[in-house]
Amino acid sequence: MSILILGLLIFLSVHSVRIVAEGWRKARIAKMGEKGWKGAYSVASIVGLALVIWGYGIARHAPLMLWTRPAWAPHLAGLLTLAAFILFAAAYVPGNHFKAWVRHPQALSVVLWALAHLLANGTLHAVVLFGAFFVWALVDFAAARQRDRVEGVVYPGGVLSRDVIPVVIGVVAWGAFAFYLHVRWIGVNPMG
Repeated sequence: MSILILGLLIFLSVHSVRIVAEGWRKARIAKMGEKGWKGAYSVASIVGLALVIWGYGIARHAPLMLWTRPAWAPHLAGLLTLAAFILFAAAYVPGNHFKAWVRHPQALSVVLWALAHLLANGTLHAVVLFGAFFVWALVDFAAARQRDRVEGVVYPGGVLSRDVIPVVIGVVAWGAFAFYLHVRWIGVNPMG
């Protein structure tokens, strides 16, 4: 569990710099340059993510059950992750209503993804992993919305034709992951 926690600390700390130290972040970018900052950020993120994956894999060998998931949990998790996939795609498609409405669809997608996995898993290591991502994403979402208010950021209204793109991408990616990739990469069939 310690490797999982170390990985979460590294990964989520790197992804929290903008939340807690925007001035420091801007100073580092000015000093290192955009590419230097992105390079260091990427390396630290990859190290943290690798430790999270490794630590979670180790923790799965000796799970400590906290609760048994209810029979409805996988079904609700499926719906929440479908919405998460659509919102994640919406973050990268300009001019859609999802981005206009929630402003930071990627952060909200992580909230839904983590909540889905908290509902569908009752082990300590799952609660640590998905609970950490859930709390971080909520804080990130709120901080980003607050930053927008302070900076007076206005998001353009969406166009219905642009909504189709993240929906199609999200549904296709969700289907591929839920019905094929999840069991092959994670070892768990979320639909079974």
